[in-house]
Amino acid sequence: MTNRDYANTRPTRKGKAKTKTTRRKRQAPAPRRFPLVLLLVTLGLISGFGYFLWTINNSAEELDEKEDPVVEQTAAKPTQKQDPKALPPKPKEEWTYQQELLNMQVEVDIPEVTAPTHRYQMQCGSFRTRPQADQMKAVIAFQGLESDISKVRGTTGDWYKVSLGPYDRKRQAEKHRHILQKAGIDGCFLMYVKK
Repeated sequence: MTNRDYANTRPTRKGKAKTKTTRRKRQAPAPRRFPLVLLLVTLGLISGFGYFLWTINNSAEELDEKEDPVVEQTAAKPTQKQDPKALPPKPKEEWTYQQELLNMQVEVDIPEVTAPTHRYQMQCGSFRTRPQADQMKAVIAFQGLESDISKVRGTTGDWYKVSLGPYDRKRQAEKHRHILQKAGIDGCFLMYVKK
């Protein structure tokens, strides 16, 4: 059974429906033209390369003719017949750096260890209520560190700050901060404290 397109039909005078079909005529592809410009450029490049090689070869031959050294033959000294497999005598090695190193004195400037000018303190939290601060202190205590809670009066009311330290060296404070980070406490930061 054939499919009919009833939407695109129009009635004719005799009552028969005429379908509207259009067929496109396929055009034959244009014949490809030989790329004459490409051929000329390629031939020019090949001939230029050949000329370049020819000039290099001629200049090399001219240099060889000009630079032939005159070999003077000298009277060969009569030598003893040596074994062709024999090795030449071992050269005498003279090393001077060994004596220089033995006699050298090295001066090293060691800086004096000075006491730090300031100390560090690490604050790990600031809470509105004392029980929240106690809970943070307990979590820090489970990590093996000792912390303090201080009450600070601010413009918005009382705050309870949980802090560790003071530390003489920043390295020790950083070590404790890494221990707390492994426990999931990421809000700690270092501050300078006056002596």
